[in-house]
Amino acid sequence: MVKIIKFAKESWLAIVAILALLVIQANCELALPQYTSDIVDVGIQSGGIETAAPEAVRASTLEHMKLFLTDEEAARMEADYKLVSKDSMTENDYSAYVKKYPAAAAEDIYVRNHLSQEELEELGTLMTPAEMMMLLFSSDGAEAVQMRDAMLSGMGMDPAAVDNIFEVLMMLPQEAMDQMKAGIQEEMQGVSDTMAKQMAVSFVKSEYIALGVDVDHYQMNYLGKTGVKMLGLALLGMVVSVLVGLLAARAAARTGRDLRNRVFHKVIGFSNGEMDKFSTASLITRSTNDIQQIQMVTVMLLRMVAYAPIIGIGGIIKVLQTNTSMTWIIAVAVGTIFCLVMVLMAVAMPKFKMMQKLVDRLNLVAREILTGIPVIRAFSREKHEEERFDAANKDLMKTQLFTNRAMSFMMPAMMLIMNGITVLIVWVGAHGIDLGNLQVGDMMAFITYTMQIVMAFLMITMISIMLPRAAVSAERIDEILKTDPEIRDKQNARAVPLKGKGEIRFNHVSFRYPNADEDVLEDIDFTAKPGETTAIIGSTGSGKSTLVQLIPRLYDVTKGSITMDGVDIRDLTQHDLREEIGYVPQKGVLFSGTIASNLRFGAEDAADQQIAEAARIAQAADFIEEKPEKYDSPIAQGGTNVSGGQKQRLSIARAIAKNPKVYVFDDSFSALDYKTDIALRKALKSAVAESTVIIVAQRISTIIHAEKILVLDEGRIVGMGTHEELLKDNEVYRQIAMSQLSAKELEGKTGVDEAKEVD
Repeated sequence: MVKIIKFAKESWLAIVAILALLVIQANCELALPQYTSDIVDVGIQSGGIETAAPEAVRASTLEHMKLFLTDEEAARMEADYKLVSKDSMTENDYSAYVKKYPAAAAEDIYVRNHLSQEELEELGTLMTPAEMMMLLFSSDGAEAVQMRDAMLSGMGMDPAAVDNIFEVLMMLPQEAMDQMKAGIQEEMQGVSDTMAKQMAVSFVKSEYIALGVDVDHYQMNYLGKTGVKMLGLALLGMVVSVLVGLLAARAAARTGRDLRNRVFHKVIGFSNGEMDKFSTASLITRSTNDIQQIQMVTVMLLRMVAYAPIIGIGGIIKVLQTNTSMTWIIAVAVGTIFCLVMVLMAVAMPKFKMMQKLVDRLNLVAREILTGIPVIRAFSREKHEEERFDAANKDLMKTQLFTNRAMSFMMPAMMLIMNGITVLIVWVGAHGIDLGNLQVGDMMAFITYTMQIVMAFLMITMISIMLPRAAVSAERIDEILKTDPEIRDKQNARAVPLKGKGEIRFNHVSFRYPNADEDVLEDIDFTAKPGETTAIIGSTGSGKSTLVQLIPRLYDVTKGSITMDGVDIRDLTQHDLREEIGYVPQKGVLFSGTIASNLRFGAEDAADQQIAEAARIAQAADFIEEKPEKYDSPIAQGGTNVSGGQKQRLSIARAIAKNPKVYVFDDSFSALDYKTDIALRKALKSAVAESTVIIVAQRISTIIHAEKILVLDEGRIVGMGTHEELLKDNEVYRQIAMSQLSAKELEGKTGVDEAKEVD
């Protein structure tokens, strides 16, 4: 996961914004269960009355409540209320209070001051015992009536003759009053905090009724305000969620784009050695499927993994605030989920790690089959190749089915755990409600918070299943990015000498492929001069193509050096070096586009006349002019809509249009017929008269007029000279010549025959 985060660091600003938005979203979602609890406990059960400290109270009630408070508590209570009377306020303010509390017109009332939430809770706690006493002495319940009658009878008074018990209580000596309060408090010690609060709220409601307040309207007003708050939070959470999704998708898309760019630029700089190490099929998989995996997981990391701890920790904090008696249920839920995840990870992890290798294998097989279709058909191997592809396809399918089954098992198991936890909470909570230790709304909020905590772990679990595959992809991408190309520019690389003409000098060069046991080329020493054609011939596997690939630094020499105009090519920048070389590979490669775009591949600013001249020299003008769109004719990917000879001639024309100092033809004339070969070489000789020309050939007829011919055998130069000199003195060359030329051609009549053939 660290590597995935490292890949996404360029989008750090979006990530910071996402984290901030996730905190807002979590707060919205965590607030909703509490509001739901308030609607049930306060809005429905308590009639919208939120606290035991009433907003207004009659003066007579306040005086009666003082009977059950200490002097200090009574002073604190009086300090938090102000008297409403005509003499103490303006007529408008007084009228407003009378409208809100109609009883204020008949008697004095006290209105609560503006208090902070903390002060309000302290005042409610202080008033709750007194309110319970008041409710007890004013209630019509059988138990309350029985207690009052017993108390009055003990005092020698007739209960039926007492109209106002509070007047009797006010006449009692302080010592008797304290003794009575202590006895009542001892009886009520078993009352839970929840029940005590409910009794206090019931008293507040009765006081509001006495004040003339419409308690039904009061209740609906509370429910309406709470509902609007919930709706606002839900809308805000939705907007934030959409913004988070948008930012996460953009950040992931940017990460994918940047990774593709970095991988592409890295691969472009790879030498043939690195290309052989990774393989083309693997590089394609890494550039597409692997980066797609990282991009997908990046979205999930930003949307789910970042959100899960926020909502999980917030849910735990809220649960602790709601009720601590059932927190053990959360531990049971988390422990069960953890065990399930561990089992799934142990079973599925090896398969996830294997999956990307199987994708590589499938891509490799598909690529080989698609590129080799002509050969497959020619040898009637369709059935065998179908079976080979089917085997690779089934291996991937079986692995994917296994992982998908593991995932499909996880979801029902998670739902079972979640539903089981819900039932457990209801079971335990019902007992708490029955005992008066828990309210229904608190239990509902607890269920919601627990589900949020479980969902947080579920989100982490889901991403933990996907992370192994993404981690493998990240490792594969990082492997490319950390691979240093064997061929790279020096820090103080030089430019190509402006006055140079392209002289190539091999100074005792040896070359060995990476991890090979022996040299492919050994002690190669020669000079290819401007204005001359240097040809290289030898048996198959003698190292001809390897030798010329050293010139544009497709590989670097193992020993010795290669110089261009006296400068070691390793001291030049690769760009400048290759700008001076027109390289035509053994296998012609064309790119999708047009004929003109392919001919301008090495010279973007080449004029139409320049590319037409290059096509004429390469003997490609005839078939180009026959096409309806001529130079604007389309070329399919890989040049599949032109013949092998046409493809080769266009490749040669592309190098000629570049007008370099050095031409390297790596067996580029092999696909040409004899007549075209002769005509092309004749036109080429006059067009590149001042350039250095290096030709690798299989046919002696192609190089017979070269000023210098190198004969390679098993990676060593075994002969060097002109055709005549080698024919006379070199046995290897003589054997090649005798296998290709007739007796007359060997006697030196080849030049006459060529002239006749061209005519």
